[in-house]
Amino acid sequence: MKYYKLTDENSRTKNDTLWGEGLTHKVGSNGCKLCTADVIHVYDHPLKAVIFNPIHANFSNPILWECKVKRILANDGTKVGVKECTTVSKVELPVITTNQLIRFAIYCALEVYQSDDFKQWSDNWLSGKDRSAEAAARAAEAAAWAAEAAELDIIKIIHEVVNK
Repeated sequence: MKYYKLTDENSRTKNDTLWGEGLTHKVGSNGCKLCTADVIHVYDHPLKAVIFNPIHANFSNPILWECKVKRILANDGTKVGVKECTTVSKVELPVITTNQLIRFAIYCALEVYQSDDFKQWSDNWLSGKDRSAEAAARAAEAAAWAAEAAELDIIKIIHEVVNK
């Protein structure tokens, strides 16, 4: 399987770590938790590197490297954690359109949010039937009401448990 490392435009990552063709880095700690210094973060697909860059590294002008890794220690579905990584060569960074990002976001939202209004809006948007701002606003309003209702239900349950 191929893996990918994302760096800034100077081939550097967090803590000013320099990457480049044939460079290997290793982590010596015993831990294996993502989002810590226990592992080196890589991606198992170039599209994931692009999609999750804003919430992981937020590089303005990223460079994507194909890399070789040893033993996957953690994988949360968005990124992978390894102890050893060698960047092999630069690869072309995929370009993702706004509509592709919206499609991805809708599919993610549908995994956890199933209101009829939202499902109808998402079906219409995904099919191209209705991508109007008005339809999106109606869906957003319905989602906000549902989120508020869910939060109130959770608060009510917490109060009931605490006051027993």
